[in-house]
Amino acid sequence: MFFLLKSLKLLLVIATLLFACIFRTPFAAGLRGWTFGLILFISLGIIASELITWKGERTKTKLIIQFLVVAIASSGFFIATGTEARFNWIKHSVLNTEIIRLENLGRHFVVGYRNFDEVRELVSKRAIGGVFITARNVQNKTKDEIKQEIQTLQTIRQGQGLPPLWIATDQEGGMISRLSPPLTLLPQLSSLIDSAAIDRSKDEVVNYAKTHGSELAEVGVNLNFAPVVDLNKGVISPNDKFSQIYQRAISTDANIITKVASWYCQTLEEYGVRCTLKHFPGLGRVETDTHLEDAELQTPVEELAREDWIPFRTLMSDTQSLTMLSHAKLVAVDPEHPTSFSKSVVTGILRDDWNYNGILITDDFSMGAVYRSKDGLRNATVKAINAGVDLVLISYDKDLYYEAMDALLKADLRNELEQQALEESRRRLETIS
Repeated sequence: MFFLLKSLKLLLVIATLLFACIFRTPFAAGLRGWTFGLILFISLGIIASELITWKGERTKTKLIIQFLVVAIASSGFFIATGTEARFNWIKHSVLNTEIIRLENLGRHFVVGYRNFDEVRELVSKRAIGGVFITARNVQNKTKDEIKQEIQTLQTIRQGQGLPPLWIATDQEGGMISRLSPPLTLLPQLSSLIDSAAIDRSKDEVVNYAKTHGSELAEVGVNLNFAPVVDLNKGVISPNDKFSQIYQRAISTDANIITKVASWYCQTLEEYGVRCTLKHFPGLGRVETDTHLEDAELQTPVEELAREDWIPFRTLMSDTQSLTMLSHAKLVAVDPEHPTSFSKSVVTGILRDDWNYNGILITDDFSMGAVYRSKDGLRNATVKAINAGVDLVLISYDKDLYYEAMDALLKADLRNELEQQALEESRRRLETIS
């Protein structure tokens, strides 16, 4: 019985230790509210129970097992408390930074949230430039309730004399419809398309876009992370758990994508809602999922320019859309860095070669392709801003915002932020607001 009980305790403390090591990673973002307390409760409970029963006749083997249980439980406790203390210190430091510095660097962040009071505090401190809302923020709420929360944030912003916040969401239609319900759930945009006679589809696309545009504007959303203009190459891979571009792309034909996306974006703009072209340089050929791991786009630039980049380049000129940068590596240009913080791609191709002066926003920096990259979140954030990115999106795990902002603040103190890039980005953001 002794050995069975100790074996169960040993398994429990090992599991607790593992959770202590990962509870502050994006993987555990949805569990974090109670995980930390549970780790402490289990660790301290087991340590106390072992110390209470320490006395008495014990064989050497029993003492070794008992010591091992206490040691592992203690490790879990100290790792968890140390990790949590570090996070809270960084959060405290960021929130107590002088307002002007928070405003200057905070304009570059669009942040998701799980607690409305926390995002309201960030807005009050001028620490962010935008807010991402998704299903967890609107669950069981009416349109009026959502509108009221958004208006609360915009009223704070207006009182500060600053441009309106970006209020962003993912409302593509079909499988990615984060605000449905209460907004109308529409099918994938691709389902409306008659590829043989594309112009006949215009009215349907425009009416579709009117529903999106009017409903998003009604609740206060001014930025939609749609449409997907990646070329559908029919890539279906067991390594792609979440992106699944083959289900979300408009078409296999770049010219059809360009037409449909143009109708869609121009219609949304009539309602004061901007589109986001995603995910440059294109995920249609990528077989791994940037949500979870590193991904590479191996296609030569010349081939991408002939096909995949036609919608991006045309729409970046003809609409007021933002462009979202994916975390796939464009291997032919920069095999070391994801596009989202690659200076060779952002500055070299988009800013210099294409002379693009619109807003560039990253895909979510909570994703594994960034968080688990060799640069890590902190270096990736600094490199993105220095590369000419305007907005860094941190939507799934909002706690990463504090780490990313801390990295920018420290880089600024060390004169590691390129002032020309910051100034040019400031002008772009102020011009488009």
